Order: sequence, then structure tokens, then C-alpha cells
Amino acid sequence: MTMAPATELRTFTNLDPARGDLLDVYAEVRAPLLHLPNYAVTAFGERIDRHSTEPGFTAVLAYAAGQPVGYAYSNTIEHGDRYWQRTSPTPAEKYTERPAVALKEIGVGPAWRKTGTARRIHDVLLATRDETYVTLMVNPAAGDGKVRALYESWGYEGIGRSQPSPTSPVLTVMARVVR
Repeated sequence: MTMAPATELRTFTNLDPARGDLLDVYAEVRAPLLHLPNYAVTAFGERIDRHSTEPGFTAVLAYAAGQPVGYAYSNTIEHGDRYWQRTSPTPAEKYTERPAVALKEIGVGPAWRKTGTARRIHDVLLATRDETYVTLMVNPAAGDGKVRALYESWGYEGIGRSQPSPTSPVLTVMARVVR
């Protein structure tokens, strides 16, 4: 892990003041994938607009020298949520019987990778959550499997598969206890 310059983490429960910065840092983080329909900035903007109206929406952005360099956002999912309905096989009841926090997106700009910034964003995002479990979806091919391995090192385990939309790849659904 390399040392990164100081970052400031800001938490938002309202999308409006953070939306522009979220779109900017998303475009930097996902630059190699932006040509794919599911990763286009417009598609991300539509997803973040929808997710920000759902219960428990929280975003954390990392800033360095006033510029956004990383982000994560989440919301609460309930028993019976379409998130769980699309997961195969059906997850164990311990994950779905109570509300869970769904980590919808996390990413840091290329210069900020391997600096611990993503983990700091992740931990701040979860620090105030009351849910027992956190879940996320990862493309198993991302980083030639390194992204999934990173989540496993953070305590996540694979619990199923999901294809959230027809243009999405089949993703691995992972979960862990919040704390």
C-alpha cells in the first residue's frame, strides 16, 4: 500500500450537493468502461438519481485538494426487495430477514488505488449504519478477480449471483456483517 496525500471524507444523505462531484469522479473511475451501455455516465446518473430516493441513501466522497477522488454510496434494502429476488440461489434468511445495507457503488480514481482510500470510504459509509449485514455485487472479472479478492480481504463472502439488468454482466453477490 502506498501513502496517499491527505483526503477529506464527506458524507451526504441528500444527493443534490454531491451529484456533480459523484458524476465527475465516476467518469474518472470507470473511464475504461464508459463505452459499455451499463457503465455510461448517463446510465450511472439515472441509477444514482433512483437510488438516492430510496430509504437509507448515504454517499461518502473523498476529496484531495478540493477535487473528488473516490466515492461510495448505499441504501437500505428490505426483506423481499428486488435486490434479493434477483439473487440466485435464494440467500440464507439471516441476510434477508431484516433490513440490510446495500453498497451500490464504490470506486477511487487510478492515482488513489492501493492507498487505503477505498477502505476508508467503505468504513466511513458503514460507521453509522444500524443494519446487521451489508451486501454488494461485484463483476467477478473486474481487475482479473482482484476486486473480488479485495472484498474478501474486507470480510465479504460470496452468497449468490445476480444480473441486475439485461445490459449488466452476471455479478457475484457478497455479504458480511456491518461491524
